[in-house]
Amino acid sequence: MQIELTHMPKNLCILSILTLCAACIQADNPVPARAPLPLEVQDPRIDWPTYGQDRGGQRFSTLDQIHTGNVANLEVAWEYHMRPTAGAASTDADEQTRDEVRRSNPFNLNEFRSSQQTPLVVDDRIYFATPWGKVVAADPTSGEEIWVHQLPEGVTPARRGLEYWPGENSRDATIFVGTESGTLVALSAESGRAVASFGESGTLNLATPDVVNPDFASPSGISRYRVSSPPLVFKNRIITGAANGEYPPRGARGDIRAWDARTGELVWQYRPVPENGGPGFDTWAEGSLEWRRGVCVWGLMTADVENEILYLPFGSPAWDRYGVDRLGKNEPATSLVAVDANTGEYLWHFQTVHHDIWDYDLTAPPTLFDVRRDGEAIPAVAIITKASLLFVLNRLTGEPIFGVEERPVPTSSIPGEEAWPTQPYPVVPPPLGRMSFTLDEIATLTPEHTQACLDWIVEHNMVMGGPYLPPGYNRTTVLFPSFIGGSNYHGVAFNPQTRFLYANISGIGQVYSLVDAPEGGALPVQSGPVSGRFFQPGTRLPCNEPPWGELVAIDVDTGEIEWRSILGITDELPEGLRRTGRPSLGGAITTAGGLVFIGGTDDSRFRAFNAASGDMLWETRLEAPANATPITYLGSDGRQYVVIVATGGSLLRTAITGDSVIAWALPPL
Repeated sequence: MQIELTHMPKNLCILSILTLCAACIQADNPVPARAPLPLEVQDPRIDWPTYGQDRGGQRFSTLDQIHTGNVANLEVAWEYHMRPTAGAASTDADEQTRDEVRRSNPFNLNEFRSSQQTPLVVDDRIYFATPWGKVVAADPTSGEEIWVHQLPEGVTPARRGLEYWPGENSRDATIFVGTESGTLVALSAESGRAVASFGESGTLNLATPDVVNPDFASPSGISRYRVSSPPLVFKNRIITGAANGEYPPRGARGDIRAWDARTGELVWQYRPVPENGGPGFDTWAEGSLEWRRGVCVWGLMTADVENEILYLPFGSPAWDRYGVDRLGKNEPATSLVAVDANTGEYLWHFQTVHHDIWDYDLTAPPTLFDVRRDGEAIPAVAIITKASLLFVLNRLTGEPIFGVEERPVPTSSIPGEEAWPTQPYPVVPPPLGRMSFTLDEIATLTPEHTQACLDWIVEHNMVMGGPYLPPGYNRTTVLFPSFIGGSNYHGVAFNPQTRFLYANISGIGQVYSLVDAPEGGALPVQSGPVSGRFFQPGTRLPCNEPPWGELVAIDVDTGEIEWRSILGITDELPEGLRRTGRPSLGGAITTAGGLVFIGGTDDSRFRAFNAASGDMLWETRLEAPANATPITYLGSDGRQYVVIVATGGSLLRTAITGDSVIAWALPPL
């Protein structure tokens, strides 16, 4: 086929090529595609219609206008300020107010609020929610508002994103918004108005009596049942998880439910810890399952569209640092569970941590791809853990593809605690981050920092070791990784061209202990007086040797680590010592342009890496850390855009100094 585009404007040329290529792929004599298509075929893939780009969570874009040769030329194309008093037309007085707030109290959530939002782009609109209760549709080439929907007073959208349903027949496409109040809101993607036919005038209450027991509500009557991550669309259903609280141990259930996307009627319900038998029931001590909190999907789900399987990463049982009241393996807590996406019927599960007492709940979206071995394509799903372990399983059966070993781990000193004697490790790849610590690994960047850390360790008589060293009893323990993990909710990205998975890993620890609690409490123990990240007191300098943050590439066909790159710098250190890596929250995306884009780090930077080699090719400074996963898409003007939300805050506990949705593109020709 020959295409004559000599006299066509460049933007129309690009769109025409993409459209023609889509037709060619479906023709009897197709033109070869640039790369294997992800599991859910959407070509040309110029949009970003769900959190993971496709339902399988690969976070890969076929766009290649921005590539390794020109990414250094990126410039800000537009910026949207989410705070109600700020914006494109803000006055000097507005900016002065912003600066004063930052100087006086950067953590003041009444002025600035943290967001981990990943926007969506569909049909030439970008959708996102703000921490001020607004849902916004804007022009993705300019950031100009198309519509804004204000949620009721006190209702905050889920912090990580939205979900899009394309509708059916004459029904409008819908934007679904989970909320921190435990509701699901349906808005017309066209107008932003509530969809009256869904739930009650567009709102569905998820905190129903079958999942929320009023006997376990807090004194204020709040059940702590909330939606913190976007739901997932499958066919004409919207599937919801929720965060059901981590303390005290009893409370709301973590059921997964599918609702009719048109009406909000319940289609199916999966209860992960059934109280009268079922998979995993016999791995709990008698009586310990009833209304057990924590076993929920507060992170992100994915789906195998072709095989109609839903993948659910479940959290650890509450309380996630003490298990005397729930002895046993506690399956399927801290497990990846597969269910039939049409019915919710249980298929299989794989537990990544037995009897979790480290807050190592599964949070990351399972990532789907095929492993190539001996000329065969093996359907795979990868799940990364807070412990920095990457498990690659057959996504149809749950069997490990590269093998798993049970290895002995330390016992617990807590009275009555029975830490499980072994924990599962993948044969390959090895742990992606640090899982232990000894004094030989103390940071030696500056004499002052080293001495301060040593003094702190000695002062509190800290015990160290690992991996899976349990929290100490009346003695401060150094745990690796920290409670936010090596990895967290952001998970990994997959590039079908390089055949690599990309994982950002935090190399930081936690100091923690359990001590006796006052009588009459929910449990006989509570957190000890010294608790927090393993940082030099009063600073953000970890006490272990760097790297404190890395970007890691893993070959999915061999399980081997292909490269590691330092991710982040420590501005507080002297020149020449700053390339330490930094902890991160917020994931990577990867593109056919041979790039990996990632924010996440607490050093307020956004970066692009060479997907094949790990070389950093571009870096820009932000007004705040971007603890979110970026997106990329093709605008109607023919330009490829890259967008990220940057506010600061989150579990990295950085100052909340921004409120921006920022877009970059190459300079227009």
